[in-house]
Amino acid sequence: LFAGTGQLGIECLSRGALRATFVDARLDAVRLIRENLALTGLADRAEVLTADYASVLSAAGEKYDLIFLDPPYETKLLERSLELISQFDILREHGIIVCESPMEKNLPELSSPYAKHREYRYGKIKVTIYRRD
Repeated sequence: LFAGTGQLGIECLSRGALRATFVDARLDAVRLIRENLALTGLADRAEVLTADYASVLSAAGEKYDLIFLDPPYETKLLERSLELISQFDILREHGIIVCESPMEKNLPELSSPYAKHREYRYGKIKVTIYRRD
């Protein structure tokens, strides 16, 4: 979600992921993701959606192994995305959510079967990992 350039999903595809879904509401980001997928030869294993994160999460008809969340920092989009993922239970058993946020942002605990697993700090950025038991 909030795919931007698509670099995280493209990296996963290049390392063996069978497929990836890229979601961004901005048309310029979606165009760039499609260009990057074409340049890397990975477009046939990708779905690119021009959509709002909430509509995609609420309509998800499948479960995912890995979800990356990297929304604009000065918003509540990260917290709301986590709530919706937990509410609609779209992560597979043993799945992982990876969240990027500013160092000072405190991310919520989620209700079972989701749990905050670990936080990593990289300069001014924090990466928080959630897991589904």
